[in-house]
Amino acid sequence: MIGEVMAEGATADGDPPKKKSKLPILLGLILMLVMGGGGFYATFSGLILGGGEVALAHTESESVEKLPDIAFVPVDPLVVSLGSQSRARHLRFASQLEVARPHQDEVTMLMPRILDVLNGYLRAVEVNELEDPSALIRLRAQMLRRIQIVAGEGRVRDLLVTEFVLN
Repeated sequence: MIGEVMAEGATADGDPPKKKSKLPILLGLILMLVMGGGGFYATFSGLILGGGEVALAHTESESVEKLPDIAFVPVDPLVVSLGSQSRARHLRFASQLEVARPHQDEVTMLMPRILDVLNGYLRAVEVNELEDPSALIRLRAQMLRRIQIVAGEGRVRDLLVTEFVLN
């Protein structure tokens, strides 16, 4: 009967309940951190899960790739007069051609023809299309295709527009 009347947690001797030790929780927490760190190190260093191959591939990919054998041929700047109906009176256009290095001299020799085709194309384009900010991508593709036809297939890889100013 005494046990029934006693408060919960009190002992028969009347002593207050003992506090539980926090040592197991502390040891568990420390062990968890050590094991987690060790697992991370083992995985990262390649001791487990084949990470050694990944680490080897990572160091190989850090080496700098050799640049392709290309050269850049500057195109003389063009100034194209625009019609009287536009706000801008002139278009200033400058670019460079990305070519395969063995064809650099051939493309340089063809520069007068390239300038002629660029000048003719830019004069034929509508003024409102030149003023559209998103039109440069289409214009660049059209000019590159015309230059590739003049220079011959495989000589000119890309057209890099360095200046496109309406004033």
